[in-house]
Amino acid sequence: MNVTRRDFFKITGASAAGAAIMGLGLDLKPFKSHAQTLKLRFAKETTSICCYCAVGCGVICSTGEAGAGKIINIEGDPDHPVNEGALCAKGAALSQLANNENRLTTPLYRAPHSTQWRKVSWDWALWTIAKRVKKSRDVSFEHKNAKGQVVNRTTAIANVGSSALDNEECWLIQALMRALGLVYIEHQARI
Repeated sequence: MNVTRRDFFKITGASAAGAAIMGLGLDLKPFKSHAQTLKLRFAKETTSICCYCAVGCGVICSTGEAGAGKIINIEGDPDHPVNEGALCAKGAALSQLANNENRLTTPLYRAPHSTQWRKVSWDWALWTIAKRVKKSRDVSFEHKNAKGQVVNRTTAIANVGSSALDNEECWLIQALMRALGLVYIEHQARI
């Protein structure tokens, strides 16, 4: 069958007109009533940043009602300048991070030469980390280099930043690390 360009446009136009006429008799009430009963209707929406890569896409996290705080939906934030509402497959599956029964919620500690992990309190973990950072800094701190120049630095500690942080949080962290005298301050793009 040979179809000319003119015939193609005639067939396409007739098909579109026929579909439009047939759609006039379609009752949309069942769809409207179903949309009103969706679980997102009473959900609380909170904006956040995707934590997977360094792009920093904006997401809208919908949490359930009654203060449960469980994430029930993740979608791209159309008002975010980076992704304008689009999400990759990992970003769209972001709720699996929070809604995972295997997710660790308390710090674990393994003593030197031990094969067992044990749960510890957040206070103990943070205090232990702070003590070890101070000890390492005190042992390795250089006031002057070999030329006699004042450097006030340590090369025994490094910092790797996170892509899930915004500019203000990154600034605070790097300011703290520079105050400690760190030289090796880096940012992760994808771990």
